[in-house]
Parts: sequence; C-alpha cells; structure tokens
Amino acid sequence: MRINRFIASGVVAAVAAAALTGCSSGGGNGDGNGKITVVGAENEYSDVAAQIGGKYVSASAVMSDPNTDPHTFEASASVARELSSAQLVIQNGVGYDDFMAKLEKASPNSDRKVITAQTLLGLPDSTRNPHLWYDPKTMPAVAAEIATDLEKLDPAHKTTFAQNLRTFDDSLHTWTSALASFKSAHGGTPVAVTEPVADYALEAAGVDIKTPWSLQAAIMNDTDPSPQQSAAQDSLFTSKQVKVFLYNQQVTDSITAHYLSLAHANGVPVVGVYETMPTGYTYQRWMEAELAALAKAVTDGTSTEKL
Repeated sequence: MRINRFIASGVVAAVAAAALTGCSSGGGNGDGNGKITVVGAENEYSDVAAQIGGKYVSASAVMSDPNTDPHTFEASASVARELSSAQLVIQNGVGYDDFMAKLEKASPNSDRKVITAQTLLGLPDSTRNPHLWYDPKTMPAVAAEIATDLEKLDPAHKTTFAQNLRTFDDSLHTWTSALASFKSAHGGTPVAVTEPVADYALEAAGVDIKTPWSLQAAIMNDTDPSPQQSAAQDSLFTSKQVKVFLYNQQVTDSITAHYLSLAHANGVPVVGVYETMPTGYTYQRWMEAELAALAKAVTDGTSTEKL
C-alpha cells in the first residue's frame, strides 16, 4: 500500500531515536496514574479501546488527524517513544500500517500486547483492500480481543471491561441494522468511487460499485490509472451510469478533482468518506454518519462532501 512508501524515512529516524533513548525491554506500569496505556495505529482503533476500557485506560492514536492525507504520514521519534510505553497496541495490518512493527521492534517490550485486525479476521497478506474498519465484522472481533487483553492487564476490572464490551456490541446494531435496511430498499444502486476506502461497507449495503478495481487500486497505490481505466470511469459520469460518487475526502489530487468536476457537471451527488475518524465522532457514529450521507445522496440527491 502506498502509505508505506512515504513513511520509510520517518521510521528510520524513529528507530534510531528509540535506540538512543534506551527503550526498555521490560513491562510498563501504565501512564503513571494507574491506567493501562493503549496506542492505536489509527484513531478508530484507539476509540474502541477507550470505549471498552473506560476510565481504566489511557488511549491515544498514532494517526488521528482527519484533515491530512494518511498516506503521507511519517513516523517520528515521539511516536517511537509513545510506543515504547504502550502496554496494548492495536493496528490494522494488511500492509496499511507496517511501520508499527518496525517501531515495536525498536522499543521491545516482552509484556506488551499487540492486536492486529488482519490476524483476528484470518486474512492473508494478499488481501487487496486494507481498509478493514469499514467491514462490519472487524470491530466486534477487535473489541472482544481488546476486552480480553485488558482483563489480563487489569484483572480487578474484568467485570467492567466485559460490560463495556456488551454495550459496545449493542451500539453497533444501529449501524448494521441501517446497512440491512439500505440493502433492502436500495440494493443494487450503482456508485462510482476513487479508492476502495469504504468498499467493505458499500458491499454490506448492497450497492453496485461500478468503478473497476484496477482503477481503485491504481489510485490507492498512488499510480496513474491507464487511459482505458480513466475512460471507463469517465463514462460512468457522462453516461449517467451511477447515482452517487464517493471519494476519499482526505486524499485530493488532480485525478480526484477531475472526477469531482464530472460528478458536479452531470448531477451526480457526492459523498466524502474518510480513512481517519473525523473529530467529534465515535467509531459507531462515524459509520452511521457515512451511511446516512449515502442514503441522502440516493434518496434526494443531496451531497455530503465533508462530515
């Protein structure tokens, strides 16, 4: 995935800095206030950890700014130090955040627990779409593992973690029920996309993604689509073959601008989707908001380019 190309120099610097600061290989004692220190590679994962752990965890994220392109992220010495004190780390996998493994190796801790969504879901490294948090199956599995690891780190509050897990799982029903309702009412709706950011959720909603995978993969991996791929995508707008256009709101370039222009010119409503959870949302509310934006686009042609 293209994210890994941009972070290489940052990882090297962070690893060197971590080595110079003498990161310990022993277990940590939390954040100094008796809380379990949790670090998520992406803020959607740290948010779930905060919901499960409640007041007994201190959760932070390496990537948390929805106003920047996550593909240009560069790991820094401060990130390496943050990882060095983490008792629980949560990452996506499938090549999306490979820098985490490098940083974890730079600050070894035999007591640190690491959760990888890819591993929990049993996905091979060849999985072509890394945006696992849009898959309705992902967060229930991640949340359950978070609860299990928190119980091991803090057995005294096992009951609280278990209750918070039940509350979290129950709260997801609003989103999954809305996905089922959308599929029942609007299944087969043709849409165009740039990257496969929200593809898992779109598939769960039953929409028909008309954009060729080859074009999605090209844009995701920061390469130019072929003339044939571009022509096929353009015709989706000019021939009015799609009812909605969804684009990665955090990654805008000349290619995205071209498709946005075509969508606007041909009366196709636009929905912006995110890789990083927007400020002011929980994971559940974020997923619900993006589905609601899709529903508004389909039912009344309303665009929601930014949450």
